[in-house]
Amino acid sequence: MTKKILIIKLGALGDVLRTTPILLGIKEKFNDSEIYWLTKKDSVEILENNPYIYKILVLPYNFSEEDKFDVLYNFEIEEEPCKLALKIKADKKYGFYYNQGYPNSFNLASEYYLNTFFDDIIKRENKKTYQEMIFEVAELEYRKQPIIIYLNSDDKKYAENFVNKDNIKIEKLIGIHMGASSRWPSKSWSKNKIKELIKRLNERNYSVMLFGGPNEKNEHKKLNEELVKEGIEVYYNDPNNSIKQFASLVNLCKFMICSDTFALHVSLALKKPTIGLFFCTSPNEIEDYSLLKKITSPLLYDFFPDKMNLYDEKLVNSISTEEVLSALDILLTK
Repeated sequence: MTKKILIIKLGALGDVLRTTPILLGIKEKFNDSEIYWLTKKDSVEILENNPYIYKILVLPYNFSEEDKFDVLYNFEIEEEPCKLALKIKADKKYGFYYNQGYPNSFNLASEYYLNTFFDDIIKRENKKTYQEMIFEVAELEYRKQPIIIYLNSDDKKYAENFVNKDNIKIEKLIGIHMGASSRWPSKSWSKNKIKELIKRLNERNYSVMLFGGPNEKNEHKKLNEELVKEGIEVYYNDPNNSIKQFASLVNLCKFMICSDTFALHVSLALKKPTIGLFFCTSPNEIEDYSLLKKITSPLLYDFFPDKMNLYDEKLVNSISTEEVLSALDILLTK
């Protein structure tokens, strides 16, 4: 009999993307199943064309009295999805619900992940990856199932046209993404360090594509003007491109260099050798998939987890270009 399964995962784009391995875990346990995924409108594109998802549901979504699931997985701890998880009918529930103003666990195996949000000592000492923890929440076997993102023919055509328009040589193309949300300003590497790295990569005859969104548009323009004066050409994605267009350009790159952001999860999903810079977030929570070379700031634990939302000039300059170039050399030998 076909199992009807609901996943609730709304959060940031990177969080939604790095939750997709759970689909494989569910299918391994419930081969004959229809998986519904409830998310926010902004995240729909990440999940589109995924053959493991039967239907994508978008908040606000009105579940009727007749709607019932065999299994519900709620990986969110915010009030709205937790209250919804409690209300939705399901024979078995995993993850989190709200009770008396606080998130609680449906199952004992969910408690460790929940505690990482409220206990700084546990969060600081945690050695489990995010994927490992959500599989634990779902009581599924974790075998490093991969992150899933699908590019269709239109996405790939977009990248092809982008390359042809600027005559970009992709044989030695390196992508760099160092943007970050205003919530975590110290996730971003120093702009001077980025410029220095681009110059060093240019000396090695690499082409560079700098990735960013609307928040990075002005900084990219300024950096481009500085590099042009030094005779260095750098390519840039359209800051207003769609998620899949962004991913299609990442797919062109031979290597990606990024901080702990959405771009890192896209790169790993596309199986790109990646260098990840960690300034104020836990490198332990990121699954490397034998693709990721992590560089951790020596100042990280001065800020993580209790001061990770602060900006600090010394912190964002605490990883050197030499460290990044050395990491690149290691990836080149693999």
